[in-house]
Amino acid sequence: MSIDYKNIAKQSAIPKASSMIETFRAIGYSLETAVADIIDNSISAGAKNIRVSRIWRGGNSIISIEDDGCGMNNDELVLALCPGAQNPLEQRSETDLGRFGLGLKTASFSQCRKLSVISRKENYASVYWSWDLDYIAQSDQWELVKWIPEEFEHSLDDKKSGTIVVWSDLDRIVSLDTNITNQNAQEKFSHALDRVKRHIAMTFHRFIESKSITIYWGDFPIEPWNPFCLDEPATQVKPTDAIGFGSGATMKGFVLPHKNQFSSEEAFKRAEGTNGWSAQQGFYVYRGNRLLLAGDWLGLFRKEEHYKLVRIQIDIPNNLDFDWQIDIKKSKAYPPAKCIEQLRAYANDVRAAGCEVYRHRGKILKQRAGTCFQPLWLEKKKDDKWSFVVNRDHAMIQSIKLLAKDKPEQAIETLLKFIEEAIPTETIYIDKAQNEVGQKQPYSDMDTNVVRNMLKTMYNNQLAQGMSNAQAKAFLKAVEPFNNYEDLIDEL
Repeated sequence: MSIDYKNIAKQSAIPKASSMIETFRAIGYSLETAVADIIDNSISAGAKNIRVSRIWRGGNSIISIEDDGCGMNNDELVLALCPGAQNPLEQRSETDLGRFGLGLKTASFSQCRKLSVISRKENYASVYWSWDLDYIAQSDQWELVKWIPEEFEHSLDDKKSGTIVVWSDLDRIVSLDTNITNQNAQEKFSHALDRVKRHIAMTFHRFIESKSITIYWGDFPIEPWNPFCLDEPATQVKPTDAIGFGSGATMKGFVLPHKNQFSSEEAFKRAEGTNGWSAQQGFYVYRGNRLLLAGDWLGLFRKEEHYKLVRIQIDIPNNLDFDWQIDIKKSKAYPPAKCIEQLRAYANDVRAAGCEVYRHRGKILKQRAGTCFQPLWLEKKKDDKWSFVVNRDHAMIQSIKLLAKDKPEQAIETLLKFIEEAIPTETIYIDKAQNEVGQKQPYSDMDTNVVRNMLKTMYNNQLAQGMSNAQAKAFLKAVEPFNNYEDLIDEL
């Protein structure tokens, strides 16, 4: 319904600056996502080189992100520092990584009390302004202050163009009263920044791999971390599938090699990622080559050990931000309802392939001409119950039977060692986790005559060693699995 606003009374409702700033601080950025949001701005500004620096000074520590992008003049810088300067409904270029016009401010406020930006546009002098939350708390005014840490005041004078974002008074990272000699605080600061480095390597790996940008950690370039292990010959790459009709979104599945099939132990450890194998499984959602969400099943599945080798790449254009509910922090995504069943079906196929690699420890079981694969253990299903039995027809079992005629002790020891080593623990885990049918209870359908004969043999052995009738029976009742057959023992 259209409203005629000309004859309606109006009332100004400007939010209190001090209150709104504290609200911005509570949006929920981590240090990693906050730094990544600043790097987004550098990429959107056409930067080729980005440098993340950290200076430890206790409570006066500083983090800075510098780029060689197009930079800003005074009016453009003031506009960039204005919250909500960009309308999220406006059409943007495909390479623009922003949306709400809040990232620079909210990301910075979440980590520090002083956000300073110095910038230089080609053919302009460098300019700087700061948001100082202590000043805003006093004045309750939406006012920038002409201040920047002194070592940055002339840092762009010899540059053609570029921007430096400076965070000081890092109250969300280190207490402001921390002494510079506090070793424990320094280690926590260092560990927090190490997580940032790993997050950058993952989030911007496509940019780094394509050499369109170089991101420095201090003076050293950050190496990319590609979650899909494309350099590993045993990685399975699934076909690319379009998501929906004409949306421009696509998905592509990858099944990483089992540990046994990785090219090296170092490569296997690197593929594990920042959060461990099980945590890294799932969908990886990219927008504009920038990773938004890593290792998440988007509510479609649970994370389970036997799917830890499965990673599925999703690419969406930035005009689908609202359809996929991309949040301000660019760390969450929710697929449109109309796409969920397609995502689930595609993921099920890739998960099945990943499960097989996990189940067989990366081995490819091929039937060769004239021969069939012989498993040592056979999976048995009966009356909706599953169990595993030793394959009596296995060639090794036949050989052990022959060995037992001349060397029974050696035969038994050999058999036990192979059975111990080959217990199908991974397959048992998968069957139990998938809960397709129940697990058969041990000895539930075993022929009692087999048990009775073994009990009689063991009972006679104990009597021959000098035990009394009562002692022999008490002994057998304490031996697994015969502790479950006390009635048969009492019959002896």
